[in-house]
Amino acid sequence: MTAVCYIGVDVGLTATKAAAFDPAGREIAVVHARTPRTSVTAHRHDVDMDGLAETVLSLLGELAGRLAAEGYAPAGIGVAGHGNGIYPVDAELRPVGPAIASSDSRAQPIVDAIPAEAARRLALETGSIPWAAQPAVLLRWLHDHAPEAYAATRWVLSCKDWVTAQLTGVPSADYSDASAFGMVALDTRAYSPTALELVGLPAGDLERFPALRQSGEVVAGLSARAAARTGLPEGLPVIAGCMDCVAATLGAGGRGLGEVTIIVGTWAINGVVVPARTPAPEVTLSALMPDPGTMLAMEVAPTSAANLEWLACAAAPHGDAGVPAAELLREAAAVPPGAEGLLFFPFVNGAPEHPEASGTFLGISALHRRGHLTRAVIEGVAQYHRMQLDRVLASGAGIADRPWRLAGGGARSEVWAQIFADVLGRPVLRQLTSELGARGVASLLPEALGHDRGSWAAGEDLCVHPGPDREVYLRQAELFERCLGGMVAPWTEVERYRRAADG
Repeated sequence: MTAVCYIGVDVGLTATKAAAFDPAGREIAVVHARTPRTSVTAHRHDVDMDGLAETVLSLLGELAGRLAAEGYAPAGIGVAGHGNGIYPVDAELRPVGPAIASSDSRAQPIVDAIPAEAARRLALETGSIPWAAQPAVLLRWLHDHAPEAYAATRWVLSCKDWVTAQLTGVPSADYSDASAFGMVALDTRAYSPTALELVGLPAGDLERFPALRQSGEVVAGLSARAAARTGLPEGLPVIAGCMDCVAATLGAGGRGLGEVTIIVGTWAINGVVVPARTPAPEVTLSALMPDPGTMLAMEVAPTSAANLEWLACAAAPHGDAGVPAAELLREAAAVPPGAEGLLFFPFVNGAPEHPEASGTFLGISALHRRGHLTRAVIEGVAQYHRMQLDRVLASGAGIADRPWRLAGGGARSEVWAQIFADVLGRPVLRQLTSELGARGVASLLPEALGHDRGSWAAGEDLCVHPGPDREVYLRQAELFERCLGGMVAPWTEVERYRRAADG
């Protein structure tokens, strides 16, 4: 006798995961692989679209074999993926070139040319501001720098829409991704041409974006090609899915109004669930939730755990897989709070609000060792999350008087979770359930398929309260912000130097 399960796929900028969950939301099995992302330059991050499709299909094949061996029959699939960036395809759903990842900043000059009042108009209408990795901005970049690819682009897809198209053969889009693009008017819930107009593209380019669906709406069944490749049954329902920030928030149980969820992943995600209406809170981006009455107001940047991943690789010989993060974190735990005067700005992938910024240590001396570097990195990541959360608090978003949920690498590490509690000055709930993004999107499947959803309650968590090191981090916060303000000029000079060296 077989048991029902639900499959969630979560495609991040660093890793791709496929996981299966039982009807109560318990994880049955998970498989993962690295996402095929390439850093062409410091500001250009491409994704091999065919390589990504192959990665997902291979993972689903591996997962299908494990499920069959354990007596489980999948009832459906949902995909979550990183938001923004651009995955352009032709009418046959073939890539017209590499995808451009959401950590890419090549199009920053296009954003810089948008008048401030026009940018505010977009924010008021959609809840999101213009920034360099939005699909409309990158479509303009293709228009200017890759006109053949622009002309060949029939569909502008998100990451998860590309994967869903590979599973079904059907182009699709959902409200969470499209709203986070700054492409959906909150009042009408329809595509708006405003984002295209701001970058000088015709309103007709809206036709390149697939029709909007609810995240839990079934797009189509698994195609014969995908079924043959994965061993999953042809016709298996595939839903539209959602942006990974939304999926991870659902997976962490942060569905209620005022709930704050902090995701320490490749990107720093700092979101609060707010009513889906205008005027929206003044944040970087807002994404509509599967509950049509709510949306996730967020401050985001590629300034989180990617910095620790960089250090893990930088601390190893060239070509080595890197030092395990757990080893680095153990060393950091032995270093006093404040890293003995060492400060780190977590911008190895830049940041939308600091386009010239780069990862920077200040205060290095002969006494510092690798543990100090790690401590400074994870403290710097936490401090920048704090600054982003301060902006969320100042945005007009209503915050519930409950502990904030902490997910991702920062939650799984005891030392890092305590740093977050101390830096934020608030209790945080460590979300210890793995693969929250896959879990969140899979949680949409029971209702989509007419099944009893059950509780799908958030998994194990642990509340961490601010401790005696809070005072150290208050002083560090003041220094962090003062030094950050003074780094604009040197970062600009370094960027000019780098561009000159690149020719």
